[in-house]
Amino acid sequence: MKTRLKEILAKLKNPPPIVENKISDANDGENNPRRDFMKKTLGGVALGGFMFSSVEDTLAESTKNVNRYGSPSDLKITDVRVAYITEAPMNVPLIRIDTNQGLVGWGEVRDGGSPRYALFLKSRLLGENPCNVEKLFKKIKQFGYHGRQAGGVCGVEMALWDLAGKAYNVPAYQLLGGKYRDEIRIYADTTKSQDHAEYAKRMKARVDMGITFLKMDFGVEMVRDIPGALVVPRGFDWGKSYAWTEHPFTAIQITDKGLDAMVAYVAAVREAVGMEVPLAADHFGHISVNSCIRLARALEKYQLAWLEDMVPWKYIELWKQISNAVETPTLTGEDIYLKEEFVKLVDAHAVDMIHPDLASSGGLLETKKIGDYAEERGVPMAMHFAGSPVSFMANVHCAAATQNFIALEHHSLDVPWWENLVKGIEKPIMMKNGFVKVPNTPGLGVEVNEEEVKKHLINDEKLFAPTPEWDKERSWDRLWS
Repeated sequence: MKTRLKEILAKLKNPPPIVENKISDANDGENNPRRDFMKKTLGGVALGGFMFSSVEDTLAESTKNVNRYGSPSDLKITDVRVAYITEAPMNVPLIRIDTNQGLVGWGEVRDGGSPRYALFLKSRLLGENPCNVEKLFKKIKQFGYHGRQAGGVCGVEMALWDLAGKAYNVPAYQLLGGKYRDEIRIYADTTKSQDHAEYAKRMKARVDMGITFLKMDFGVEMVRDIPGALVVPRGFDWGKSYAWTEHPFTAIQITDKGLDAMVAYVAAVREAVGMEVPLAADHFGHISVNSCIRLARALEKYQLAWLEDMVPWKYIELWKQISNAVETPTLTGEDIYLKEEFVKLVDAHAVDMIHPDLASSGGLLETKKIGDYAEERGVPMAMHFAGSPVSFMANVHCAAATQNFIALEHHSLDVPWWENLVKGIEKPIMMKNGFVKVPNTPGLGVEVNEEEVKKHLINDEKLFAPTPEWDKERSWDRLWS
């Protein structure tokens, strides 16, 4: 036995030359020189009292839980595909990024955005290493803009973090610097009703299901049929014209009668849910700054958590005028793309809170940067969300990694099939206490359930169909000469 061991040790010190360090697919069969060497050298040798039929069997057993996809440094993007879900209340294209090692990354274009916002980025991603997330984001971020136009860039960024996390076998929040919390508080939006009692009943049901932070939508549209509630130009178009006219330019004003009617909705809800639970408000309508201030003052005794999007985010001075005139916190930001415009709002002390939507603000890392900047200046961050569980989980990871986070919106609590769109995560995703557990599985922590997605595709579109028409670049993208 001693002689045999000496022979083995000698062979280990001077093994036969191996041409390649990495085993290729073509060399992974019976004629593999590395495999033959290992079998001949250590096959059937008794060490420490244990008999192994082959070292390869032993290695397979001891490393069975190790990620076998290969080196993250060799990971390359090979394809980008989409599947377009369109069924109330969602209208979102899911993004799938494929790689040369079999890893798949999932992302999502923001609700209401076009799948083309993601597909035309494909030519700029093919052949790139998805683990270089910030580098690729800087390469494609010029193709996003405020609102839904940012959806492609942000959805791709989500998928890149999903891939990077899977490649390194860590959750996405770990790549963002770690987490501040194990559970994420959600706040619930609620379908409004013209009837005060019905609206209050729906909000109370949210509390009964464990929700600890509420939001209600109410605005001038709810009182427009009450004679004398609003001052409106004769013949005003409440359709497309109203929808596309910014708040200061509609000339709509709220009368005292209208104020009383609108306040009655909040009063009914507060009576139903109590004063202990935070209650935010949104969708006031396209009204002037003066009417915004009058309404906000009338609501102050109900201690709302925030007043959301009273005027478009870009009117910083108007926001500052509102914030300085009322005691209720003000908030905006769901349509802002990138950190720079948030910086302007925060530095001007124009709002009390910021409200990025990760699917249009720039993705996970950019949203964390936005939150970190606001935190340094004492401004808290809530997070807007409306979409599938893919984007939702991206938000969960970002919220876990950002210190000044308050609450994350959940817009699909009444959709029975919403959680079925993904698998690989403990369900229900939202726990009974109104929180979501931060997953510790790699990447975003979920995989798309393609069988469920098939049930909700737009028209007769195919599921993640090939997209070769988007393979080639069609422009010179450099922004400098």
